[in-house]
Amino acid sequence: MAEDATTVTKSYAVCSLFPDALSQTVRTTLVLFWFALLLVTVDESELLTVPDGWKEVPFTREDNPRGLLEESSFATLFPKYREAYLKECWPLVQKALGELYIKGTLDLIEGSMTVSTTKKAFDPYAIVRARDLIKLLARSVPFEQAVRILQDDMACDIIKIGTLVRNRERFVKRRQRLIGPKGSTLKALELLTSCYVMVQGNTVSALGPFSGLKEVRKVVMDTMKNIHPIYNIKALMIKRELAKDPELRTQSWDRFLPSFKHKNLAKRKEPKKKTVKKEYTPFPPPQPESQIDKELATGEFFLRENQKRRKKMEEIKVKQAEALSRKQEERNKAFIPPKEKPAVKKQKKASTEGKIDIEAIKDKVKKAKNKKLGAPPVNVATATTAGSEKKMKNR
Repeated sequence: MAEDATTVTKSYAVCSLFPDALSQTVRTTLVLFWFALLLVTVDESELLTVPDGWKEVPFTREDNPRGLLEESSFATLFPKYREAYLKECWPLVQKALGELYIKGTLDLIEGSMTVSTTKKAFDPYAIVRARDLIKLLARSVPFEQAVRILQDDMACDIIKIGTLVRNRERFVKRRQRLIGPKGSTLKALELLTSCYVMVQGNTVSALGPFSGLKEVRKVVMDTMKNIHPIYNIKALMIKRELAKDPELRTQSWDRFLPSFKHKNLAKRKEPKKKTVKKEYTPFPPPQPESQIDKELATGEFFLRENQKRRKKMEEIKVKQAEALSRKQEERNKAFIPPKEKPAVKKQKKASTEGKIDIEAIKDKVKKAKNKKLGAPPVNVATATTAGSEKKMKNR
């Protein structure tokens, strides 16, 4: 307070230094410039630090003794499967809202919950907290957790994830990835952010301090964009350790945080026909020439009718002659004999291995004839002499 008083006295002193001849605008500008110089001299670390153990002063009836001028009310619908649970815990809800002088009604026929202020209510923001309470109860948050929203340092955030992914199967897989095996990923996120997180249907309900709700929303949105929550959880763990160091409080933490690059291993299929885009020009394309313009360019426009007819007939005759010649060539192709390949006689090389020795075969035959079964071989000379002697006796 003493510093504020000195600052104000300095500002008055500065105003008194300026002569009255100066305009009010110039004097105001110079005073603002003086305040800017004072702010520059203040250390930034003093502006960012919050005293340890500081808590916001609670809002009491003394702050607003006359109460509220108008009645405010909010209503919300709840699904059919929440009817039994709400019917059971509604007395507890009425008791918690009664402490803030808020009236709550449960309509089971219509399936809605309504909260409204009473004449004794003095806190204008209590009706907003009561609205958040019935919203959390409708989104399957248990009463023990939802009633914490009535505290001053608590807030809630209901994140809609149903429209972020088109494919239903892909949406279910990513939602399950946020929960993790046996709820381990969700539990780690709750411990790091000091928030209660409830995944139900197409929404994610979070309850906790404002700083934690901001991190929960970032993790949920990144998970729906196909970024695994383990990367954000790892970054939150590093931030939690860095926050304990008072020297790093005013420094950037980017050098400590991991940077994960998205690696798309599957190559994109390129189309077979690639269309080359033309360069953009702000001018429209040139207007096509009409038939009269073409005739003026060639000079046909100035010819007489009979000359035009004669020229057309000549063009038609030339086209007919060309078509006739092409047809004649196609007919003559059938009578042209195909080119024959020249016959090449293959000379068989006489192999030396295939020669037959006739003399050797004759000798073998003679030797086989002279052999007798079971008898030793006989000389040819003796056999011939014995045969000649027999012939002489027979004579």
